[in-house]
Amino acid sequence: MNDSLQPRSLREEDGGNADEAVATAQFLLRAPLRSLDARGCRAPLPRGGTASLAARVAAFFAAPRAGLPLLVGALPFDPQADDALHQPEWLAPAAAALPAPPVPRFSGTVSAEPSAQHYADAVGRALTGLQQPAPDLHKVVLARSLHLHSEQPIAPRELAARLGHDPSVATYLVPLPVEAQAPPAWLVGATPELLVSRRGTRVLSHPLAGSARRCADPAEDARTAQALLGSAKDHDEHRHVVEAIVAALAPWCSDVQADARPSLHATATMWHLGTRIEATLIDATTPVSALVAALHPTPAVCGTPRQLALDTIRALEPVPRGFYAGAVGWTDADGDGDWYVAIRCARVQGRQARVYAGAGIVADSEPALEVAETAAKFGALLNALGVDHVPSA
Repeated sequence: MNDSLQPRSLREEDGGNADEAVATAQFLLRAPLRSLDARGCRAPLPRGGTASLAARVAAFFAAPRAGLPLLVGALPFDPQADDALHQPEWLAPAAAALPAPPVPRFSGTVSAEPSAQHYADAVGRALTGLQQPAPDLHKVVLARSLHLHSEQPIAPRELAARLGHDPSVATYLVPLPVEAQAPPAWLVGATPELLVSRRGTRVLSHPLAGSARRCADPAEDARTAQALLGSAKDHDEHRHVVEAIVAALAPWCSDVQADARPSLHATATMWHLGTRIEATLIDATTPVSALVAALHPTPAVCGTPRQLALDTIRALEPVPRGFYAGAVGWTDADGDGDWYVAIRCARVQGRQARVYAGAGIVADSEPALEVAETAAKFGALLNALGVDHVPSA
C-alpha cells in the first residue's frame, strides 16, 4: 500500500500533531437509515478496486482485531481505482443536528471545468452515438465541475452542517487520500440517492434519475414537478437505471420488487424521479459490500451499457471524477450497511473546492437543457459556500 495516498489521518508522520490527526479522521453521515459520527482511525482497509471490496472486507473482519466492528469511507467513481475505507477509533454520541453556521460570503475565483459551451459540445458529441438507428450506447452521464479558489480556508465540517438543513438528503463528510505533505482533503456533500442498504436479508435501493430545478413560486414549482412526472425523456433515462439495478440484484436476491412507475422525490433545490426497490437475499451471508460491487456504478451516474459509458466519460470529460459519483457509507462485521451515491458534493482541500454536477444523456436530450440541469445541481453546494455568481457556468 502507498502510505502517501492514504488519508492524512492514517499516516504515521502525522503522529506529531495529534490535534490535526484527530481532526482529519472524522467521518460524518447524517441519514434517515442511520447516522454516524465516527472519529479517529484504528486501521485502514487495504485499498483496491470495487471488484475486490467484498473479499477485502471479509478478510479484514476475519482477522483478530480489537475495536469497533465497523468500516466507513468512500468508493471512487472508477470501479478499478482504489477506495478509501477505515476502521474508526470510536463513535461520537448521536446528537440532534445543530443550527447551521452562517454562510460566509465567498471571496475568490470560480472557474468552470469545462465551460458551459464546451460541456454542451460534449453532450452533442455523445448524442451523435446515441441517436444512431441501432445505437450501442443507450445512456451516458456527463459531468462537469467548478473549481473554487477561496481567499479564506474552507471549513469542511461547517460546510457539511450548512448542507444538513435539508432533511430529504444524506449529508456526509469523508476524509480522502492525499499525496504526502498535502493538506487534508474531504468529500463533502448532501446526496438524495441511496445506492443500497442491507439489514439481515432485507435489501433496499432507491435510485434517482430525471431531474428538474425547483422554483420559488409554489404554483410554478408544482407545474415543474408535474412536467417532470410526465416527461417521456426523463422516464426513459430513469428506466435504464431501474432495469440495471433490478438485473444486478437478481443473482443475489429473490422477490425483487420495484414500483411500476417512478414517483417524485424533492430536495430543497431539485425535483427527481425515484423508484423504491426492495429485495430479499437468497443467501443470508451475502454482505452489503458484495451488493455495492455488483451495483456500482449504476446508470444513474455512469450510463448503459456500463463499459461503453465509462469509455465515453473518459473520452469526453476533461476533469477526472475522483470520488464524485462514487459511493459513501459503512459496513459492519455482520455484513449490514448503507451506501449512498456520492453526488451533490465537493472535494474540499484548504482554500480550494471542486464542485461537481452531472446529467443523464439519452437520445432525446438537448445540450442546452443539460447545461441548465447541471447548473441547477450546483445550487445546493454553491449556496452553502456563499457563492452568488458563477461566470460562464
